[in-house]
Amino acid sequence: MNEKTETGQQSRKEAIEAQAKLRRERAAEKLRENLGRRKQQVRARRSGQADETNGLPAAKMDES
Repeated sequence: MNEKTETGQQSRKEAIEAQAKLRRERAAEKLRENLGRRKQQVRARRSGQADETNGLPAAKMDES
């Protein structure tokens, strides 16, 4: 292989690794947010307060 091809493959590999790292960081952030919401729900249930969820509107029960 020539030097140009090796450099191109290396930079492509680095770009893929950078994208994978960003994906892992986003997933970790979403997991932390989800854990925080779940802990808040548990605390609310213990104290007898209603859950203050931000879930999907279709998942909520209609009060009629």
